[in-house]
Amino acid sequence: MILVTGSAGFIGFHLVKRLLNIGNTVLGLDNLNDYYDVKLKKDRLKKLGINVNLKDIDYSNNSFSFIIGDLSDQIIWKKINKFNITAVIHLAAQAGVRYSLIKPFEYISSNIVGFQNVLEYCDNNKIDNLIYASSSSVYGKSKNIPFTESDQCVNPESLYAATKRSNELFADVFYKTKGLSSIGLRFFTVYGPWGRPDMAPFLFTKSALKKEKIKVFNHGDQKRDFTYIDDIVDGIVQVFNSKDKITGSEIFNIGRGKPVNLMDFINIIEKNLNIEIKKEMMEAQIGDVELTYSSTKKLNLFTGYNPKISLEEGINKFIKWYLDYYN
Repeated sequence: MILVTGSAGFIGFHLVKRLLNIGNTVLGLDNLNDYYDVKLKKDRLKKLGINVNLKDIDYSNNSFSFIIGDLSDQIIWKKINKFNITAVIHLAAQAGVRYSLIKPFEYISSNIVGFQNVLEYCDNNKIDNLIYASSSSVYGKSKNIPFTESDQCVNPESLYAATKRSNELFADVFYKTKGLSSIGLRFFTVYGPWGRPDMAPFLFTKSALKKEKIKVFNHGDQKRDFTYIDDIVDGIVQVFNSKDKITGSEIFNIGRGKPVNLMDFINIIEKNLNIEIKKEMMEAQIGDVELTYSSTKKLNLFTGYNPKISLEEGINKFIKWYLDYYN
């Protein structure tokens, strides 16, 4: 059985769906926090056959079991210990670069303490198949283009980025001191159906349909390596199923490798909606970076990873989902 943390989240939901479709049994865990609309998280779980109510914390549906709980809570680990877990894919985290400036302790509890508990669990239970989510944010304002895994990531621009880099360092120390092997995946600007409401595709589409202005930070002078959710899940599953097992603490970028100017991104949304979006040009926000750009050469050599979905196709799929979900 595979433990997938953050399984009601955007990436976690899509990953669990894929794992179940290819014949795996999965234990999902999520604290269902209210960082964004909890209804969206519950609706994702419904798609996985789990109907969450307010009374229970344990659920099961054929090949998928689900627990509501927080990784920083030791009681939850006692519940997890009742299952025969053979692999862990750790996606749970307090997300959001900007939110980390407002609620820093949320990030320490979830991203640091929670991850430490994941490492301890894997070590105690001799689980040698651990994959965890890192982030492109660890690169900060790196001048090395494109970003490669060998870059020195020593200047995070936000607390969120610092916690993700800390995860990588913790994983490395656990290998050196306890022999626990792991793989960290640095995700690059993931988008698609069932995405997070605090991310640009969601925010811009919502504002466009309401005829509201969108805030364009750094006067639109930003580029992002937007990566469609199916390509991300392909990469995770390819790493998970790789015949070449990792010994050590390894890191891989997982992106599209084709950064897009923010204004071009907005233009694609406008074309799909047939709406001209009103824009309010803003200064850059603290914690933001001007560019994310992944080199996926290392991952390609390891698994054959090759992202397939263009931004135009991905945005089209996202907007079709958005219009259907919100009627």
